Amino acid sequence: MREWLQDPATRSRLRGSLYAGALGDALGAKTEFDSIDRIREIAGPAGITGLIPAYGGLGRITDDTQMTLFTLEGLIRAHAAARREQGTFAIAEPVEQSLQLAYQRWLHTQGVSWERARGPENTSPEPDGWLITNRELFSRRAPGLTCFGELEAYGKTGVRAGMAKPVNNSKGCGGIMRAAPVALWSDDLAEVFRLGAESAALTHGHPSGYLSSGAFAVIVHELLRGKPLLDALATARAELEKYPGHEEQSVALDQALALSKDGAPTPEKLETLGQGNVGETALSMSVYVALTTTDPNVALLASVNHSGDSDSTGSVCGNLVGAMYGEEELETSWLVELELSEVIGQLADDALAEFGGNAPGDDRWYARYPAH
Repeated sequence: MREWLQDPATRSRLRGSLYAGALGDALGAKTEFDSIDRIREIAGPAGITGLIPAYGGLGRITDDTQMTLFTLEGLIRAHAAARREQGTFAIAEPVEQSLQLAYQRWLHTQGVSWERARGPENTSPEPDGWLITNRELFSRRAPGLTCFGELEAYGKTGVRAGMAKPVNNSKGCGGIMRAAPVALWSDDLAEVFRLGAESAALTHGHPSGYLSSGAFAVIVHELLRGKPLLDALATARAELEKYPGHEEQSVALDQALALSKDGAPTPEKLETLGQGNVGETALSMSVYVALTTTDPNVALLASVNHSGDSDSTGSVCGNLVGAMYGEEELETSWLVELELSEVIGQLADDALAEFGGNAPGDDRWYARYPAH
C-alpha cells in the first residue's frame, strides 16, 4: 500500500498538476510559435494575461493535454490488469504496451479509423474503456507530426519502438509533453525514470527526446510527494546521468539553474534557453520559470509568453507548478473555462484510487479500465 497516495495533499497536488498542465496548454494554444511581438499585438502590451480564444472557444486544450490523459489512462489500465492477473482473470500486458495502445486510441480520436489505428494484433471492433467515450476528445488540435506519423506506422506494423530500438532521431517535445502521469507508476525512482523515457521513446528516438521525459517524470514524482523543486531536480539529475546521451539535457538544466539566479522571468530571458519545441528545452524552460516564480498562475503566464512552442512549455511548466502548489492555488476563473475539466478531475481521482490501493475489484471497474 502506497500510503502517501491517500494523503489529501497528494490529491491536491496531482489534480493541480493535471489541471495546471491543461491550463498552460490552453493559455499557449493560440500563439504557438508566434513571436513575442506578435503575441503582444494579439493580447496587449503585457502579452498573454489570461485565456484567449483558440479552437473556437476559451480554455480549449491541444494534443498535449489529450495525450497526457491517454498516458494516465494507459497506466491505470496496466496497473488494473496486473491486479486482476493476480486473481487469474487475465494476463497483463507490459506497461509499455498499455501506453502504446492508449496512444493508438488517441490516434483514433484524431480522425484515423479504428481499423487503421488499433494495430494488427488488436482485433477489437471498436476501442474500449471509459476515457474514449468522452466525445470532446474527438477533435484534432494540431497534433505533432512525429507522434502522429509513428503511431500510424505502429497501426500498420505493430512494431513497438523503445530506447533500445529507436524509431527515429527525433528529439521533439511530443514525448515530454505527455509524460507527467508516469510519476505515479512506482516509488522506485529508477523505474519512474525508465518508464518516463520509454513512454517517449515509443515515438521519439533521440536521447534528448526521451531522457527529458524520464527526468521530468522523476521531478513530478518528487513534487507530488511534497519535495522542494531544487531537491527534485537533483534527484532527477542523478538518474539522468546514468544514461548515455544525457549531456544535452544536463547542459540545458545547468543553463536553467544559472539563469534562475538572474531574477524574475521575462520573455527575453526565457528565449535564451530555446524555443521549447525539443525535449531538453521544453524541460529547461519550464524548470526555469518554476524556479523564478512563487505563484502557479504567474508561472503559467510566464511559460507561454515567448516566441516558441508556447502550449507545450505551458503544459510542462503547468505540470510542475501544479504539483508544487496544488489545485487550490490555481486561478478559478480559468478552471471554470477549462475544456474537459470534469474528465481531468475524474481521471486523477481514479488514478489515486488505483495506485493508492482503493480501487474496486469488480467488473464495472475493469470495464472502465480494461486490460488492453
